Amino acid sequence: MTCIVGLEHDGRVIIGGDSAGVAGYSITVRADTKVFRNGEFIMGFTSSFRMGQLLRYSLIPPAPQTWDVDRFMATDFISAVRDCLREGGYTRTESGSEAGGVFLAGIRGRLYRIDSDFQIGRSIDLYDAVGCGEEFALGSLHGSGHLSPEDRVQLALEAAAHHSSAVCPPFHVVSAPGPD
Repeated sequence: MTCIVGLEHDGRVIIGGDSAGVAGYSITVRADTKVFRNGEFIMGFTSSFRMGQLLRYSLIPPAPQTWDVDRFMATDFISAVRDCLREGGYTRTESGSEAGGVFLAGIRGRLYRIDSDFQIGRSIDLYDAVGCGEEFALGSLHGSGHLSPEDRVQLALEAAAHHSSAVCPPFHVVSAPGPD
């Protein structure tokens, strides 16, 4: 399980994640991080380390060729993600529907949540979280608007680790600037 948190602030995106690798009642503190850069993107994943490895090392994300970043994310970016996960043997097909995993992606100052059905979403709150520590992190993010963005991400991860046995430090944080 996991906790990945992200937020938009002053034209940039910050994403942080924990280090827990959980299987049943066993937990391993992983050396490979759940947050990373891939080209112009920063990402943080839950669901599976295999999915994260594919997003990090196999995905060649296209660059937006339009001012409409939401449209780009829902079309070109998601098509590249689906192809990458399918070719990597990660996606599942049930009743004719393809499913992947859940992750956050930041690009050009915007934070997106990608769900297992490949929909994209942006929160009006300008922050989001995924994983088993999601609710704890969202509560922390809601109440910490007076802090710096990095401190908000750190505090949200600490809250998730305090309340969930499947979230643990060390925490890793990456940030990306917005559009030029």
